[in-house]
Amino acid sequence: MTLSHSRKDFPEDFLFGVSTSAYQIEGHQFGGAGSTHWDTFAATPGNVVNAEDGAVACDHYHRWPEDLDLIRDGNFDVYRFSASWARVLPEGRGTPNADGLDYYDRLVDGMLERGIKPALTLYHWELPSALSDRGGWTHPDVAKWFADYATVLMDRIGDRIWSTATINEFWCVSWLSHFLGIHAPGLRDIRAGARAIHNVLKAHGMGIEAMRAAGHDNLGAVFNLEYTMPSENTDEAKRAAATYDAIFNRTFLGAAFHGTYPGEMLAGLEPHLPVGWQDDMATIRQPLDWCGINYYTRKIIKPVPGPFPAHEEIPGPLPKTDMGWEIFPDGLTHFLTHVAKSYSGDLPLYVTENGMAAPDVLDKGAVQDDARITYLDAHLGAVREAIAQGAPVKGYFAWSLLDNYEWALGYGKRFGLVHVDFDSLDRTPKASYQDMARALSRT
Repeated sequence: MTLSHSRKDFPEDFLFGVSTSAYQIEGHQFGGAGSTHWDTFAATPGNVVNAEDGAVACDHYHRWPEDLDLIRDGNFDVYRFSASWARVLPEGRGTPNADGLDYYDRLVDGMLERGIKPALTLYHWELPSALSDRGGWTHPDVAKWFADYATVLMDRIGDRIWSTATINEFWCVSWLSHFLGIHAPGLRDIRAGARAIHNVLKAHGMGIEAMRAAGHDNLGAVFNLEYTMPSENTDEAKRAAATYDAIFNRTFLGAAFHGTYPGEMLAGLEPHLPVGWQDDMATIRQPLDWCGINYYTRKIIKPVPGPFPAHEEIPGPLPKTDMGWEIFPDGLTHFLTHVAKSYSGDLPLYVTENGMAAPDVLDKGAVQDDARITYLDAHLGAVREAIAQGAPVKGYFAWSLLDNYEWALGYGKRFGLVHVDFDSLDRTPKASYQDMARALSRT
């Protein structure tokens, strides 16, 4: 099994990369980082498979030169990484951690030395515990705290960063974590969910404002999008699917690009939004330089009796990943064309995450992950189709470079192009990595 697509099938300036996140790979116990709400969430019985946490993870904190070599040798142009707020500011505010800033300094310089473009994400889900204690994403001052953090980090490394994203996956930071309760802080509260939605968007806007004021550019945000379909051709099913689509997709895109929330979202959540929320929309709607899209799957939505936003997700007929996510590449083409048409216009679009979990097995020093190669190939084809339809797609970044800590699922789900033995921490490039390296070679 080999990829049918290669670099030559894309525009000359098209960029290929890999993505990771700090808590999932760095090893949070190292280098003076403060506690995060993921540390306390994982320490609470029943929240995470095997009570696993990110204390060591892949030990990228010490092994980053080896990992950057893998990116260079894989012929990737861009490394999309995230910084840990609690590594930079252990209490979330106040005195920075010199060791943390030094670490990100070394990491960025290491990328540049290898000819890799550094694509920074400021926040990938790990809120300092000290801020979580004060209400975290439900606190009215959290947007200012975030902007201050962005300023501290960018003052140190912003002169060498190729691109900066404020927030990774607004829906996960807010709704998944404060209403569904699946991720830290693990709340199941509609008021907390609504306020987290608004505050994370406001933090994005204030972060962009602060970075613009400091002279930084190539700024954007990353939206996770799920293609949504009704389970049947009935008005009830269509309404349930529209509500799901509104909360998952249109709430965040609409606020960031148009300064509006969709009616289906407001119908259920407006009573729980902060007083005067409308006054924040101009801040949220900051001009961006690019838009990132994370895409993995589609959801088929069935209506069920109950309070807002009552629905049931039913399995689709297509093959599934090890996460149980249906593989639907056409959804990526849809979003790349739809987002450009309805929200971002001519802004460059980047597929900032796309990949699959698979039950990979290391056998005689190799991992033959044919299913992942098939998945990547199909989604690269979907990107090509979007470009053919006129979407301004400028890059594709695979998730993920390394097998890592998959949040509430611990270390059991493997998304990496590179296999990690979580006992020895040895790295073994999988067949998908080797195939991508061949496909992306410029020689």
